[in-house]
Amino acid sequence: MKQISFSEAEFAGKKRVTRRERFLAEMERVIPWQEVLAVIESHYPKGKRGRPPIGLERMLRVYLVQHWYSLSDEGVEDAITDSQALRGFVGIDLSRESAPDATTLLQFRHLLEEKELTKAVFAAINAQLTAQGLMMREGTIADATILAAPPSVKNEAKSRDPEMHQTKKGNQWHFGMKAHIGVDAESGLVHTVVGTAANVADVAQTAEVLHGEEKTVYLDAGYTGVEKREDLKDREIDWQVATKRSKLKAIPKESQLGTLLRRLESVKASIRSKVEHPFHIVKNLFGHRKVRYKGLPKNTAQLHILFALANLVIAKQRLLALHNQGAS
Repeated sequence: MKQISFSEAEFAGKKRVTRRERFLAEMERVIPWQEVLAVIESHYPKGKRGRPPIGLERMLRVYLVQHWYSLSDEGVEDAITDSQALRGFVGIDLSRESAPDATTLLQFRHLLEEKELTKAVFAAINAQLTAQGLMMREGTIADATILAAPPSVKNEAKSRDPEMHQTKKGNQWHFGMKAHIGVDAESGLVHTVVGTAANVADVAQTAEVLHGEEKTVYLDAGYTGVEKREDLKDREIDWQVATKRSKLKAIPKESQLGTLLRRLESVKASIRSKVEHPFHIVKNLFGHRKVRYKGLPKNTAQLHILFALANLVIAKQRLLALHNQGAS
């Protein structure tokens, strides 16, 4: 039996459970570990030559901690060293071993990117959510958000990231990329993620964020004319697109038509609001408001992990309830 250290004993004896501890304990229960590890295992080094690699599950846990708390490769190493809650989740005893260093995490991240394993992990988590009956797939809400990229040219190449682009939203210019997502209209869970440069129109990626089984699609006014696009005009879909403000304002509020149209738009907006929840989790809870890496492929790979984790946060209460039912 493992003997606990003084720091672990002191931490275990405290009376208050922190929000971080509670969050990590909940994620421990809702993540489908076996399915996610199975996706990566065949590509992970076996250690037949050279230095034995760190265990796959430990590296995955470090990688998840990095995304939950928006940490750099060096930052996650420091955070695990500093926090007993994080060390407990990762499974590290500092009296016997140190936290995986930044270079090891960098190599693990590159492996996931090169083999496109983050997309496979995203699909594996969604498959488990679907199997639990949490993703209905009859309706889709599509939307996009801008993620800023460094606009500075004070680097060795004296240039900005060539795969990013600038775009104007309202009266403000933004430089970076867009995360386009398709969300299940019933549960609010993300089923598709696409990364593009910021200047790519939302409507141009509509076909990419649909899974093909939906009967109804809810979109904001930026997708006006989507039913006329060549790649979508043959699909039998009920397009629920928001009316442009200029058209709505042209109809008097006092008229019967104006009243009915505003009520209809309010109902459509309440349905579309579900798409904002994943964006809120990724940007505010996980702190991912700016791209971290150079190039669209690396950042899109990161988005797949972020939205997979966001799905687990959204479905957390229902998953925990199902676990409790299974335990009883």
